[in-house]
Amino acid sequence: MRFRVILPAAMDNKLNWGIIGTGGIAHRFAKSLLESKTGHLAAVGSRSEAAALKFAANHPCRSHGSYEALLADPEVKAVYISTPHPMHKEWSIKAAEAGKHILCEKPLAMNRTEAAEMIEAARQNEVFLMEAFMYRCHPQTAKLVELIRSGLIGEVRLIRATFSFAANFDLKSRLFARDLGGGGILDVGCYCASMARLIAGAATGKDFEEPLEINGTGQIGAESGVDEYAVASFKFPGGILAQLAAGVRLDLENNVRIVGTRGSILIPSPWTLGSEKGFLKMIIFKTGIPEEVVVETDRNIYALEADHVAEHLSARQSPAMSWCDSLGNMKTLDTWRAAIGG
Repeated sequence: MRFRVILPAAMDNKLNWGIIGTGGIAHRFAKSLLESKTGHLAAVGSRSEAAALKFAANHPCRSHGSYEALLADPEVKAVYISTPHPMHKEWSIKAAEAGKHILCEKPLAMNRTEAAEMIEAARQNEVFLMEAFMYRCHPQTAKLVELIRSGLIGEVRLIRATFSFAANFDLKSRLFARDLGGGGILDVGCYCASMARLIAGAATGKDFEEPLEINGTGQIGAESGVDEYAVASFKFPGGILAQLAAGVRLDLENNVRIVGTRGSILIPSPWTLGSEKGFLKMIIFKTGIPEEVVVETDRNIYALEADHVAEHLSARQSPAMSWCDSLGNMKTLDTWRAAIGG
């Protein structure tokens, strides 16, 4: 089965974006805006003028030598916050107070309490806020939810979700520095938890489902003090179980498999979705003969995310990743981390 997704047309007046932070993901988002139908990169802000100028040289836009200056830029209408996790709360709240719409990198915050404060700031200042789970904005994910709800594989019984990679060990890296929110659960386990909750919700007729039980274990690095790889098991209503694995020091096969009473679905690329535009596939196993479900897109995943934001500004939150969904995911991560002493 092959599906071509009809996506929003280009806007006459594009949404002017500002980027807070100049790390690798900021470069990726900036480059992706070139494929966006709705967005334009207007400015970048860094903690140093030199870093901002260097970024702007690669992605032509105005440069600001501080985050405050970016938020004061009247041409910037929406900000993409790409800083390390511990800075998300401060700059999301300041962006909301400046009247800017916000796309904040995942995880939304360091814990549920911080996330709730950020959401309240967005509510009070009447701005859009979304946690940047880009896979939630991709039509492959929407198609997956549709297939689950259709009963194609029967009643969902088990969800397996893995996102783990082996990074070069560096105590100064945000992946291993405790004060920068290091560890696999916050960095990539958040994807696995959000997917499990999404699929359990699709199976039970909801937008997402919260686990009844969470059990976790993991390896805390002797030098880093952060969870370097970890696993978790969830129990959801309806007899649905989930097995999750996440890490920053262990290469695993990063995929999602959903097992039902009449078959299963394998998603070989559930998270970055190949990053570029093109064809993505899910594989359905029902009678021993695998069947491919192919979803075609005309732009990359970050461009799709930017366009999704523009489409839902007036609602203040995204149907793909609502405020309640983000709060539930943060609570789940809090519990998983607490289980392993993270």
